[in-house]
Amino acid sequence: MRQRTRRSSAAPLFVGAAAAYVANVGLGTAVATKVIDTSNFRWVHHALYIATCAMTAAAVAGGLLWAEPRRASRRAALALLPAAAPLAAIPYLGTRSRRHPLTALAAAPFILAGLMCSLRPATRK
Repeated sequence: MRQRTRRSSAAPLFVGAAAAYVANVGLGTAVATKVIDTSNFRWVHHALYIATCAMTAAAVAGGLLWAEPRRASRRAALALLPAAAPLAAIPYLGTRSRRHPLTALAAAPFILAGLMCSLRPATRK
């Protein structure tokens, strides 16, 4: 008999969190390397940061509370949860020092792990 597999129903939240994070890192990198000058619209980077935090929180909450299949969704949420620490620390670090981008990049492995776990089909027996 063939096993049923399906991915987490919270997968779109994890994809959204990863997309917001990648967009934010991309914009931050472009500004740091002076490819883009955001002196007139600095709020875009802040809006992307807020979107990243909100989508990460929604993905963790959705994975822990309501998403199906339960086990796979919780695994994805728990893989993403440690990203909250560096994301919460970023506003308190200076933007001109090396700590800001290093702390931002510290969230990357957890965001990637949460995304991969949410997209991975859950095997049900």
